[in-house]
Amino acid sequence: MILDGHCHVASTDFVPRAFIEDVVDSMRARLAAVGRAPAREALVDSYLAQHQDHHADRLVAEMDAAGVARAVLLVPDFGMVMAGRLDLAGMARRHHEIRQRHPGRFWVYLGADPRRGERGAREFADLADRYAVDGLKLYPPCGYSPSDPALYPYYEECRARRMPVFVHIGPTARSLSFPPAHPLLIDRAARDFPDLVFVLGHGGVSHVDVTAYLAQHRRNVYLDTGGFAGTPDGDWPARLNRLFRLGLNHKIIFGTDWPLNQLSGGMPRLLDRVVHGPEVFAGVPRGDRALLLGGNLLRVLPPARDRSGREAGAGAAS
Repeated sequence: MILDGHCHVASTDFVPRAFIEDVVDSMRARLAAVGRAPAREALVDSYLAQHQDHHADRLVAEMDAAGVARAVLLVPDFGMVMAGRLDLAGMARRHHEIRQRHPGRFWVYLGADPRRGERGAREFADLADRYAVDGLKLYPPCGYSPSDPALYPYYEECRARRMPVFVHIGPTARSLSFPPAHPLLIDRAARDFPDLVFVLGHGGVSHVDVTAYLAQHRRNVYLDTGGFAGTPDGDWPARLNRLFRLGLNHKIIFGTDWPLNQLSGGMPRLLDRVVHGPEVFAGVPRGDRALLLGGNLLRVLPPARDRSGREAGAGAAS
């Protein structure tokens, strides 16, 4: 069984246009250096066209073709820096509707921004319970540290619900801030909340020397492989193999960062090369493969909960 711990709904309802334009501008800069930059408007239109999977039907079709049983949908909160079509409540409701449309296929990690204050923490808790949200998604490049004390009320809500905290690290859209996305900034929060799981998104791709160090020495810090196929040199199978031979396979969660992998042949082609290719799992014990491709994700997810926030089957006095 394959589980994908890092996906997004490819929809302009959830991804701000400004973020897409940032991605396009970075791509055009690379293409312009070799004299092959198409018109900006054409690239923007192309990316917008790729983000019309508003009900995740195309994502589910790719999961089916790739043999992925279930995936985590990440819902970043860009609202403090980029205007989007929906507020956080609207995105939570829409992701709940997607889960109803595709039963048993998705977990959802809902975003937050500490600058929304304690009111924001209460809203996150209310939405988490109303829609049985499975985790918290943080995007520090929006301008905050993941160890900002203003996040601690959110962490308390996650601890009460045994939900993991997923933290983006490494580079992102060029208009956002890179320093807050350094993995070492999670260390204070990881120490202050030792019973809360922190997953470093892209930690298997960016700052690997630091993320591996943190995962080795902080028992509550994990890393994920999201975006692994986006390496400029195209040598991602060898990179994954090196990662999987560091002795940390009990702390690594496999994720693709769909729809990013649309540019690399789609999820079926990628997963075929990961699972059946000669490089990625060369020298990796079979038991480790099971952990990497799903076991570790299941270990960090919260218990199944009903819509009131209680663990499924728990009595009223629990």
